[in-house]
Amino acid sequence: MIKMEDIVFRREQRTIIQNINLHMKKDENWVILGKNGSGKTTLLEMMNGYQFPSSGKVTVLGYLYGEVDLREMRKRIGYISQSLFEKLNLRDPVWEVVATGAYAFLRFYQTIPQETVEKAHAMLEFVGLSKVKDQLLGTLSQGERKKILLARALMTEPDILIMDEPCAGLDLYEREKFLNIVQHMKDKGPLMIYVTHHIEEIMPVFTHVALIDDGKLVASGEKADVLTAEHLSAAFQVPLAVDWYGGRSWLKVTGSI
Repeated sequence: MIKMEDIVFRREQRTIIQNINLHMKKDENWVILGKNGSGKTTLLEMMNGYQFPSSGKVTVLGYLYGEVDLREMRKRIGYISQSLFEKLNLRDPVWEVVATGAYAFLRFYQTIPQETVEKAHAMLEFVGLSKVKDQLLGTLSQGERKKILLARALMTEPDILIMDEPCAGLDLYEREKFLNIVQHMKDKGPLMIYVTHHIEEIMPVFTHVALIDDGKLVASGEKADVLTAEHLSAAFQVPLAVDWYGGRSWLKVTGSI
């Protein structure tokens, strides 16, 4: 569903992504894992067509970027990011913000079809936020705002759902509530791509991991093969051990840097 071939991305004199090759297939769910500044978000922007590689090819849902209408492609991709939230109007009611996702609008300036309103209410129920549907977006907590972005992204029933550090800034309770919703997304159908630098956020629903450091792949493939002490210590430059519990991996620091 997503194929990145020999991807190189340069900005001015700096090479940010170096020779990345990834193939994300149907029925797989991926995590892109790495330190801050390792190039994770840049990869996402190329998957969405917001950035283009300096060299290499990006193919999404069978279409080669550069030869397809990106406006139509983005209707098939759900995207959650803090940068998107910052473009939304904090004075709009929550249900209306969710409804904008059906058309990739940031705000409505015309009558909203009743079926869109009803679907927005259904998405709010799915993420457990029906009670706040009439509140203004700006009155919500950080955890609620992340769930609103998820509900909005699901309005088009996307083929691909991309989440860029959705748990950033959340406390333990709100993080686990959000991750529980993500875990139950396995029955919704989209290929999920989740970006994080916290290994404990990798829920059982995720099958594959791309571990990236300084714009290069340290390892990629099935989760158990990538999340090893050797690979993680190399990527994070910290001596680490890995424990598994409840289908999730957890890190322990085993020495000083």
